[in-house]
Amino acid sequence: MIANFSIVPIGKENSLSTQVAEVLKIVDESGINYKLHSMGTILEGDWDKILRLIRKCHKRMLENSDRVLTTITIDDRKGKSGRIVGKVKSVERKLGKELKK
Repeated sequence: MIANFSIVPIGKENSLSTQVAEVLKIVDESGINYKLHSMGTILEGDWDKILRLIRKCHKRMLENSDRVLTTITIDDRKGKSGRIVGKVKSVERKLGKELKK
């Protein structure tokens, strides 16, 4: 399964990089395969482990904010792995060129 998630504290300053860094430290230490992008983080792995990790990140953000918005998109496909990179490569093959990353 792959899951894309973003966590945003509501009512904080405009720059969120410090809070994002705290959450990404938790993600990085989890051992779950991930990729950070400008609007969130993609995770790949076991359903239960990913949801526990997202919950842990959400709770961490909630420690420093009165309100937190967490958005999760899940793509669950049986028997497939390496999809964080694989899905992009599939599109690139069809286009016949590499895309900006």
